[in-house]
Amino acid sequence: MPPGTEETVNVAGTDLVMVRGGQGRPVLVLHDELGYAGWMTWNTRLAAERELLIPLQPGFGKTPRLEWIRSYRDLAGFYARVVRDLHLAPVDVIGFSAGGFIAAEMAAADPKMFARMVLVAPLGLKPVTGEIFDFLAVTIRTHLRATVSDPDSTPEFGQIYGGEMTPEQFEAFEDARTETARLGWEPFMYNPSLGYLLEGVTDLPTLLIWGEKDAVLPQGCIQAYQQAMPHAQLVMIPHVGHRPEIENAGAFVAAVGAFLASQ
Repeated sequence: MPPGTEETVNVAGTDLVMVRGGQGRPVLVLHDELGYAGWMTWNTRLAAERELLIPLQPGFGKTPRLEWIRSYRDLAGFYARVVRDLHLAPVDVIGFSAGGFIAAEMAAADPKMFARMVLVAPLGLKPVTGEIFDFLAVTIRTHLRATVSDPDSTPEFGQIYGGEMTPEQFEAFEDARTETARLGWEPFMYNPSLGYLLEGVTDLPTLLIWGEKDAVLPQGCIQAYQQAMPHAQLVMIPHVGHRPEIENAGAFVAAVGAFLASQ
């Protein structure tokens, strides 16, 4: 399956850059707080069965920043309009970390927007126990290192982040961190009201994926999602951290593929 290609669509009042690739029914993919990492092994494998639609978040370098977006709930409203304008609903969605936060906000507002929802190490809820790693209080290199359990045994981590960081790459990361801070600084990367609103979402099939060595998102966040959405399934992938999709692409794609294909 060839890599996805970038296109610009005028939607929801702006020029949104989107990566599109694969074949089959579409899946909306919401990237994490570091931005789109590029077309990886997991993308290729999943794209053999599904068309991946990956919008690049406003303010992350390629899609213009939108000043009216002031919170993750605002950002969720923006993506909801993207779904409406592109006539995608009901669409399957995969949200990674902050992208999971966005997807959860969208589901809380209108669960019929989605057919199935996959939340991968999702931010958005206050942990029952533990604390979300304050990745904005450390250097970008420390932040990157914290996202995987063992960088040396994760080839795609080196492909994305290895070697000397170019000025362009550094600027892209700083753009992402600046926008993330603007939207999620206080309280840090969760919304106190989100859990209460998710409690009413009972008919949306939901899969939670978490790596047992995640140093960014404590298990207490997963427990908070399970409390709000007790019907949600959980797949815990051993020996991986916050990026299970690159640390164990086989297990990740198997879990996601089976869930999306289930009736």
